[in-house]
Amino acid sequence: MAGQLVETKLYRPRSRPGLVGRPRLDERLVRKDGTGLTLVSAPAGFGKTTLVSAWASDGVAWVSLEESDQDPITFWTYVLTALDRAAPGVADDALTVLQSGSAPIETFLASVLNELSVLPGEIDLVLDDYHLADSLEISRGMTYLLDHLPPQLHLLISTRADPALPLARLRARGELVEVRAADLRFTLEEVSSYFTGTGLDADAIATLEERTEGWIAALGLAALSLRGRSDATGFINDFAGDDRYVVDYLVDEVLDREPERVRRFLLETSVVDRLTGPLCDAVTGQPGGPAMLEALERQNLFVVPLDDRRQWYRYHHLFADVLRARLLAERGDIADLHRRAAQWYDDAGDTVAAVHHAVAAGDTDHAADLVELAVPALRRDRQEATIRRWLDDIPGEVLRRRPVLGIGFVGALMASNEFPGVEQRLQDIERQLAGPVDELVVVDRAELERLPSAIETYRAALDLIAGNPAGTIEHAAVALQLVIPGDDLTISAASALSALASWAGGDLESAHRGYAAAAAGLERAGHISDVLGCSVTLADLEITRGRLRQAQATLERALDLAGDGIRGASDMYVGLSRIAWERNDLDAATDYLRRAEELGTASDLPQNPYRWRLAMARIREAQGDLDGALDLLDAAIKVYVGDFSPDVRPLTAVRARLLIRQGDLSAAQEWADNVPDELSYLHEYEHVTVARLMMAQRKDAVPLLERLRAAAENRTGSLIEILVLQALAGRDQAALERALTLAEPEGYARVFIAEGEPMLTMLQRHRPASAYLRRLLDAARQPARVSAPQPLLDPLSDRELDVLRLLTSELDGPSIARELVVSLNTVRTHTKHIYTKLGVNSRRAAIRRAHQLGLLTR
Repeated sequence: MAGQLVETKLYRPRSRPGLVGRPRLDERLVRKDGTGLTLVSAPAGFGKTTLVSAWASDGVAWVSLEESDQDPITFWTYVLTALDRAAPGVADDALTVLQSGSAPIETFLASVLNELSVLPGEIDLVLDDYHLADSLEISRGMTYLLDHLPPQLHLLISTRADPALPLARLRARGELVEVRAADLRFTLEEVSSYFTGTGLDADAIATLEERTEGWIAALGLAALSLRGRSDATGFINDFAGDDRYVVDYLVDEVLDREPERVRRFLLETSVVDRLTGPLCDAVTGQPGGPAMLEALERQNLFVVPLDDRRQWYRYHHLFADVLRARLLAERGDIADLHRRAAQWYDDAGDTVAAVHHAVAAGDTDHAADLVELAVPALRRDRQEATIRRWLDDIPGEVLRRRPVLGIGFVGALMASNEFPGVEQRLQDIERQLAGPVDELVVVDRAELERLPSAIETYRAALDLIAGNPAGTIEHAAVALQLVIPGDDLTISAASALSALASWAGGDLESAHRGYAAAAAGLERAGHISDVLGCSVTLADLEITRGRLRQAQATLERALDLAGDGIRGASDMYVGLSRIAWERNDLDAATDYLRRAEELGTASDLPQNPYRWRLAMARIREAQGDLDGALDLLDAAIKVYVGDFSPDVRPLTAVRARLLIRQGDLSAAQEWADNVPDELSYLHEYEHVTVARLMMAQRKDAVPLLERLRAAAENRTGSLIEILVLQALAGRDQAALERALTLAEPEGYARVFIAEGEPMLTMLQRHRPASAYLRRLLDAARQPARVSAPQPLLDPLSDRELDVLRLLTSELDGPSIARELVVSLNTVRTHTKHIYTKLGVNSRRAAIRRAHQLGLLTR
């Protein structure tokens, strides 16, 4: 999550009573066939937001944008959340991938676009005040969105300036509807309607229309200025033109006619973007803010309510601009107003707004204090992008005296993948710490003591990124030596970094020790979701080391610690499914995946979408459904999200094994041609796969397997598989004997049973026949079976099954329609029926439910 959502930004502004109807423009906003984007582009004061909000229905996906939304994570979090509220379930996967922070924009957008492409209904997505958020990174994602826009999604952008999007291309294709300033100007008829009841005659109204050229902001200010004025005609004749001077003049008229108390309130509160009674009281230093806001709304004095409870408001943007200009012209120094706003926001716990106003007040020391205190919580909530933005607001001379703040910015830069210059910053902080202590500015004294170990931890991370695992281990060790008692986060970070470096080098014992220390530290710090993330890795390491019981205990303890309601719980069930599969308990393995699915995507860590599919693919393969397994594996590859962990079991290698099982040796060989020749733990799984391919090709794999066996002596999980293959490749009963000896204490079964008839023959010849061996023989003799699907009260029709199968592909809605030679509406109807019958509300949920029920078995 990009931080706590401001709920009012997701509300559609409510229309005011007595609004002039504009059916000619409402019709322009209604989506036409083939039109994906409607652009409402005009300068301030032309009624863009009023028009769009009056046209939009309650179910619209609405985002009111601000300058802070130029951060891509923040922007897309709001957009995806708005879409998900308009159509629950469509953005679950996309939000999960986005929050991982490691996937390109196209990855999470493809996810939500696929969901939208088969949505039975349509969604209007409104991005209001888009010009405030427009940036290079935002434009890149928006261009991708527009290039792949499904028919179900209508995008409407309201902006003061044309966005950096491919408008010319969209215009040429007839995919763009444009509403410009000339369209938004009030016609004479609309001006007449606007001034109904004011007593103005037709000539005066015509003059107003001519002088303002239908500019709505000028008309609104004129209406306010005319209240109680006896010489309306003379007033109307006193101004001319439609530029900013008209507005300046009319605002002066409005302000001069208001009581001084109201005038002062309007000017002073214009410094804040959103208004609420207590905030206004704090800024003005006077009581009565809530009542004043209600009165201003009743007077239509350019105040826009932002929620249904009338607690939050904002000024019309143009009105706010002019108020601020007047305030500066009259007072010059408005730092005190910003200072009061900063204090109110600080007391309210809104650090982002507090820092903004502290900077605007020129009080960079106060801003630095606020940032320094906020860093630990923001870091815990993974809001480093917010910290990174503040780096541009805090002057270098302020930062050079604040080592704690400096290390906070280092962490934000690292999280943003901005590594150049980080080492220099670390050296600067070291120099600060080596100087006189009384010259340092430190607000968070508790953080000061942990800086030496934090510096070494960041250096360990830099070495890991640079591909220097030895350096990582060295710096992590120094960090752990310097760490102060109770600094559990640094202990966890340094331990995990050292573990990652050890893992990549095949030292699983050190890796396990490091991750165990990291998990313990995170648990002490209360970061339970991160404990679950460590538990996934610990279980993987334990399985590789041949310790299934320990892996099961690790996952079960993590579940007990977290319960089902915390993020990461579903990952524990997926891990338990892997262990049940190793023991050939396919019913239990399937049930664990069902329980993971029932928890929903909110319980997923970023890697869970691909891990779930991989686990289900293993089950389908064990049941003999190789095509279904391959489909699931291909789906896993599409949603793969990597992290800093070494990719020791590449999905492409898992896929190659399935191809070998299917007999597609040429495709498997194409994969094998790209496997590095040098043996290493990092590529061990791939080389074992190459050995399997050689055996299928009737080549001598024994020399390769012998080298792999020698390298894997300390990795029992890997060793058991290698020994099984050695037994088959060389008819080596001694290798089989050792594999059985290693496997029996942990209950391994799948590794033997999966080899089919050749292994069954060898097991039958083995003596003595222990109870464990008899269980293996019984299981090996049972034919593969696909779990009986749970019956649906209303079964899917053949055509619905066809659509369901295509939903598992990369095809979007129109492509599915072309594949089936039907209309898009027919596909949408079938999809609606599928969702209803399966009891789901998204494409992903439908696919996973179908896999659970065995509906995709060919």
